[in-house]
Amino acid sequence: MSKLSNFFKGGSSSSSSSSKSKHHRSRGGPSPQEAIHKLRETEEMLTKKQEYLEKRIEQELALAKKHGTKNKRAALQALKRKKRFEQQLTQIDGTLSTIEFQREALENSHTNTEVLKNMGYAAKAMKKVHENMDLDKIDDLMQDITEQQDIAREITDAISRPSGEMFDEDELLAELQELEQEGMEEDLKSMGGLPSVPSSRLPSSRPSQRATTKKRAEEDEDMRMLASWAT
Repeated sequence: MSKLSNFFKGGSSSSSSSSKSKHHRSRGGPSPQEAIHKLRETEEMLTKKQEYLEKRIEQELALAKKHGTKNKRAALQALKRKKRFEQQLTQIDGTLSTIEFQREALENSHTNTEVLKNMGYAAKAMKKVHENMDLDKIDDLMQDITEQQDIAREITDAISRPSGEMFDEDELLAELQELEQEGMEEDLKSMGGLPSVPSSRLPSSRPSQRATTKKRAEEDEDMRMLASWAT
């Protein structure tokens, strides 16, 4: 008797533990992936039901046309079945729309959850990186860098600056022009200076031209006289 009671007690305890585990699992709920998978399976099932109903509607319509007025009762029964199938098809269309909307909303929620999770992970990483950073120290470091750059620029300017005596470039150019002028004057003196300009007026070329013309006319006259004598 005790064994039976222990058996039933054990069975009741095991059943109670299993029910507790089931209750705990149901309370936790399925994962988004599982829910999306179930919704897709339901969509596939309803799509197949749609195809079946569409075929039945075509069959009943063909049967009603076949009987026509010859067998009015059979034709009416076929049309009634067709109407029922059409009603079921309309209901399935509405159910499919609802399931698709629910699945898309669940997928978007799952995507947003993953995005937020990754953003939180990145934020934690950034926080960990910035833990050892002090803004005051960063400002001091940037000021030190700027000062060192200024010192380096001054050193470069000092090294590149020409050393020794400094002269005015304009004064040097003026002195060079004076030397060139003196050189030109010495060259002229060595050649005997510039030729003197004659004070008297040069004779005009017109009288000589007139004498030449007169001489040519006389020669032509002599030639004509010789030619007359020869003949």
